[in-house]
Amino acid sequence: MENKNNVTEFVLLGLTENPSMQKIIFAVFFVIYIVTVVGNALIVVTIAASPLLGSPMYFFLVYLSFIDACYSSVNTPKLIVDSLRERKTTPFNGCMTQIFGEHFFGGTEVILLTVMAYDRYVAICKPLHYTTIMNRRLCSLLMGVSWMGGFLHATIQILFIFRLPFCGPNIIDHFMCDLNPLLKLACTDTRTLGLFVAANSGFLCLLNFLLLLISYVVILYSLRNHSLEGRRKALSTCVSHITVVVLFFVPCIFVYMRPATTLPVDKAVAVFYTIITPMINPLIYTFRNAQMKNAIMKFCNRKLF
Repeated sequence: MENKNNVTEFVLLGLTENPSMQKIIFAVFFVIYIVTVVGNALIVVTIAASPLLGSPMYFFLVYLSFIDACYSSVNTPKLIVDSLRERKTTPFNGCMTQIFGEHFFGGTEVILLTVMAYDRYVAICKPLHYTTIMNRRLCSLLMGVSWMGGFLHATIQILFIFRLPFCGPNIIDHFMCDLNPLLKLACTDTRTLGLFVAANSGFLCLLNFLLLLISYVVILYSLRNHSLEGRRKALSTCVSHITVVVLFFVPCIFVYMRPATTLPVDKAVAVFYTIITPMINPLIYTFRNAQMKNAIMKFCNRKLF
């Protein structure tokens, strides 16, 4: 396909064109972004400075928090700045960079959540062999696979999108650059590529979501043989993880596991999985985890006193 582009920039319509609402959007999403970055950074620093880093679960949680902070930073700062502008534009290369960042960090998080489910499976179903199986070498290898999987996923997406011809119009009814809105603007038949997007992004989300559901069904089934206290602790950890998984995967499957069409609700769904979920993750893992709360309190007391 020949890359013939007359478009050098894209115009984003944002969440709304109402000036009053844009001021509210600025205030709300500025607070959300600060909470997201500070919350996830606090988890990273707290675990890195405590003995918790030696545990596989917290080793993965450090990377999940780092990825969430980066993932939120791909779109949220531009949304905040654009809410103060009358005309919201993004250059062509900037749009491609944004798409790569979304799918790199998003794809890495999808794989990492599956890795964390495997960690919980080994911890609950094979507790006597947990430290032997989940050694630091395997944890580092699984983390490397997550980063590489996210990179390959994003690279494949961007290679196909970058080669599409855009002849105009250049108006995207969204607050960010994404695959489906761009496919709609391309001046060529994108039905086949739309199916590829569904197969790549949608199937990645769906497959990992099904693997996660199966793993947690096995975990919950195995809890029958545990003591009441053991069941309570295991359920507390699993509920936190399942909540994060549902909040992240369900919106992603809704957006990408369908033909390349855009719906009015897509913007609200995108806000949820690109901005709200990265903010909620540290809250879920902190408030439902006594060890994390104690570690944060000790870290803060050390710094203050």
